[in-house]
Amino acid sequence: MLLPGVTEHVLGVLKAVKKAGVPQATLDLVHLRASQINGCSYCVHGGTLQAQKAGERDERLHTVAAWADAPFFTPAERAALALTEAATRLGDRTDPVPDAVWDEAAAHYDERQLAALVLMIGMTNFFNRVNVTTRQVAGQAW
Repeated sequence: MLLPGVTEHVLGVLKAVKKAGVPQATLDLVHLRASQINGCSYCVHGGTLQAQKAGERDERLHTVAAWADAPFFTPAERAALALTEAATRLGDRTDPVPDAVWDEAAAHYDERQLAALVLMIGMTNFFNRVNVTTRQVAGQAW
C-alpha cells in the first residue's frame, strides 16, 4: 500500500502460479507448511481458512505439520511438501535442497509445475517475512 504497484505485481506472480497446473490443494498445503515453519500466524490462519473454503479436509490440515508420518497425503503432495521444507529451511544444512528432494518432486511435476511450486514456496516465504516483521496478527485484516 505504501509502495504503489507492488501489490499488482505480487498478485500477478500468484496468478501465474495458479495457472501452471499444480492442484490448488497442493498449493494450499505448500503455503500452510512454509507458514508453519516460519511461525507466521497470520498466514497459517488465513491459509487454513482458504483451504477449508476450497473444501480441504480437516484431517489433512491438522496433520500437515507432520505430513511425513500422516497417511492423508499423496506421493505428489509429499514431494511438494518435502521441497517446501527444504526450500524454506535453507540455512539448516549445507545442501539445502538435496538432489533426492528435487528429483522426487520432478518425478511428480513437469518443469512448469516445478517452477510454480518454487515460486509458491518463495512467495509464501516472502509473505511470511513481511507479516512476521510487521507483526500481523492471525485473524486480523491488514
